[in-house]
Amino acid sequence: MGPEFGFLREMLVAPVSRMSLVSGKTLGGASIATVQGTIMLALAPLIGVRLTWLVVVEVIGLELLMAVTMTAFGVFVASHIRRMEGFSVVMQLLLFPMLFLSGALFPLSGLPGWLTVLTRINPLTYAVAPLRSIVFAAQHMPPAAAAKFSSTVTLFGAPLPSAACVGITCGFAVVFLALAVAGFGQPD
Repeated sequence: MGPEFGFLREMLVAPVSRMSLVSGKTLGGASIATVQGTIMLALAPLIGVRLTWLVVVEVIGLELLMAVTMTAFGVFVASHIRRMEGFSVVMQLLLFPMLFLSGALFPLSGLPGWLTVLTRINPLTYAVAPLRSIVFAAQHMPPAAAAKFSSTVTLFGAPLPSAACVGITCGFAVVFLALAVAGFGQPD
């Protein structure tokens, strides 16, 4: 057993609310992920990505929201895993497909129907779309390229504005936090 697993077991017997434990674990993991994402963002101009201060602030805010959502998802999964060795395997089996189906690496247009359904139930899809929109809007892209790499997510044929995507991502975060708290149960 690793030190993290032992620490979590010790925390579960502490006389504090499960919400406090889940929130702390989630915010800690999300903080680390946001810092890592911000380091990558700082390196983006080296490959020709145009950034403004407004773009940087918006991207960091979306990074934090995405990190909270995915860390809460990880804490929820951890609440149902009994062996530490199984956690990393399960997370990799879940996170890699979520990343590939989010639109972060490939555009979501022109997919078969069944794959489109999978992308729409993926929480990362709704976090990546506003990120792509913000970053692409700051670039000097020809209209043909902008159309080819559209960041718009459609739901039931209607395009979702970025604010709706952010709201959906917030909804996923709240659901995952609630499921994680329920998964850890109440202290005896």
